[in-house]
Amino acid sequence: MTGPVPPADPLARVAPAYGGGSLADVLPSALAVLGVPGVADPLGLAPGLAGVRRVAVLLVDGLGWYQLPTAAPYAPTLAGLAATAGRPLTSGFPSTTPTSLVTLGTGRAPGAHGVLGFTVRVPGTDRVLSHIEWADDPEPLRWQPVATRFEQARAAGVAVTVVSRPEYGGSGLTLAANRGGDYRGAADVDALAERMLAALAAGPGPTLVSGYHPDLDRHGHLSGVDSAPWRLAAAEVDGLLARLVDGLPPDAALLVTADHGQLNVPPGDRFDLDTDPRLRAGVRVVAGEPRVRYLHVAPGAAPDVRAAWSAVLGDAARVLTREEAVATGWFGPVSADHLARIGDLVVVCQGRYAVLATRSEPPMASRLVAYHGSDTAAEMTVPLIVVRG
Repeated sequence: MTGPVPPADPLARVAPAYGGGSLADVLPSALAVLGVPGVADPLGLAPGLAGVRRVAVLLVDGLGWYQLPTAAPYAPTLAGLAATAGRPLTSGFPSTTPTSLVTLGTGRAPGAHGVLGFTVRVPGTDRVLSHIEWADDPEPLRWQPVATRFEQARAAGVAVTVVSRPEYGGSGLTLAANRGGDYRGAADVDALAERMLAALAAGPGPTLVSGYHPDLDRHGHLSGVDSAPWRLAAAEVDGLLARLVDGLPPDAALLVTADHGQLNVPPGDRFDLDTDPRLRAGVRVVAGEPRVRYLHVAPGAAPDVRAAWSAVLGDAARVLTREEAVATGWFGPVSADHLARIGDLVVVCQGRYAVLATRSEPPMASRLVAYHGSDTAAEMTVPLIVVRG
């Protein structure tokens, strides 16, 4: 298998490889393997998985391609599988969990499905929606109107199961990303392995199982990539993979991927928009996250705000208008209904910099060690590991 060639520099800029090398291409190829009519196989998985009738897709939150060598001493199963059966893909943009989960689930780029960041402004209001705290306002099927690949698979006669934490069931993000699958709660890694394997073996017909494991990302955020807690989480991922591989039925395949990588951000590389009046002048609403900021500005203020942010941040970030950001292709084609969710200005951090909001966002967001969201290779490049039963 081939994929986008990762640059040697983890801080180099990477564009999403929509259409043949991105997270959006995983489920379409899985459905092609399962024989769902009219589905393309952009990753070319079907020839190597001929005869497979059951596919499990595991997303390990925060397991970026550039973290694989760091995890290897604590995750030998993962390291071996990545070396023999792995290839790089890109996430979509921003390289953040809500955007990536919906990109995976719909098989579409973010501009189509509209979940365009960790937080976004609700158009026509000054309200900022956090997609990980989203319940039913806005109504999920209106906010994210694109059918999921789980719905498509079920309509074609495939048995579909989604296994994730119990508390995520019925959330707005789960409905946006995973509707169409039977939801099974799994409170820990052991339950996740058990319920994924049980669903995979449950029936005689074509079967799709999706699993989600959040802990590596959480420990990266809280303690940093390669911290002691992160290493323990990597070892836990390794045990999960070993159980899944050992339990695969003969006619099954396991696809392992991730939503993004992570970067540790040094204390000296952090700006605070809430304590610098130059960064607050003319800005009505701030959304996004520390590595990618969406600025919604007062009427007519965009040129002055752009100049001020460019002067303060310098080489730490690029400051683009909405139109310039869309023209990069980061989001794929953006539906007219979704354009206003992107800021009037988009601030994309470079290197290891971040822009915090210590007063207007939850305090914990400013205390994290590792972040993601921008377009560096370390954040954007994720693995795809393919294992046959």
